[in-house]
Amino acid sequence: MNGTLRAVTDEHGDGAAIISVRGIVNRFGRQTVHDGVDLDLYRGEVLGVVGGSGTGKSVLLRTIVGLNRPQAGEISLFGQPVSAMSDEERRRVGQRWGVLFQDGALFSALTVAQNIQVPMREHLRMPQRLMDELAALKIAMVGLPPEAGAKFPSELSGGMRKRAGLARALALDPEVVFLDEPTAGLDPIGAAAFDALIAELRDRIGLSVFMVTHDLDSLTTVCNRIAVLAEKRVLVTGDMDTMLANDHPWVREYFHGPRARAALASSGEQTQPAQAGTAYPEKADPEKAD
Repeated sequence: MNGTLRAVTDEHGDGAAIISVRGIVNRFGRQTVHDGVDLDLYRGEVLGVVGGSGTGKSVLLRTIVGLNRPQAGEISLFGQPVSAMSDEERRRVGQRWGVLFQDGALFSALTVAQNIQVPMREHLRMPQRLMDELAALKIAMVGLPPEAGAKFPSELSGGMRKRAGLARALALDPEVVFLDEPTAGLDPIGAAAFDALIAELRDRIGLSVFMVTHDLDSLTTVCNRIAVLAEKRVLVTGDMDTMLANDHPWVREYFHGPRARAALASSGEQTQPAQAGTAYPEKADPEKAD
């Protein structure tokens, strides 16, 4: 594994997590998606969250940021239990993170610059000229050309929409960014460029990243740690070496399959193929919660 990634992973040791999830239970009708989820995010790391379809990766993200109320469990944000926060405290804490939803989730009737200014208008009081300057700064930060600010989402490519969505997520200079399948739908070149951008932001400004992803290239090149959701809980967390050494059937199939071997080979890792005849559990229904 890349030495820089390993060094960042080892830094937190037993230090306090900036986001801590304990015993989270999520149910939708009769379907239990999570039953006792425990997970931590540490400062300055990129945490990749993976799992089969229906394991509730995006549900977990939405639960942490307050868009879904769990049936049980506790979430602590920057050392404070959410259950003990007032509405005003939650609002202030919400300014310390940004979210990039799938496909950017930009407002179609607003330009890129106007989309980036939405969080500024909601949480800050500043003159229009300053908001314009900050939007231009965020556009440059994510590698978009200056003229992208005046364009509407429909005028952008898929990769440019992802970057514009990231620029909006960075509008308030957050400490944490949540990314939901950020490279989905991008070609390999665009996905690799987006991964490189995330790594640069982590290294340059100390950004912490919670990334839901299926992208094996992202897991091998940019993630400091990986968390596997399976059996309604976090089955295992650790670096790529930990994933490769785990004997759980789903983990082994995922990290030792042909696509994983190709991704690992390109990053310098090595893995052995799963033995023929190994029995793996059926994948969950993709129509259910992801």
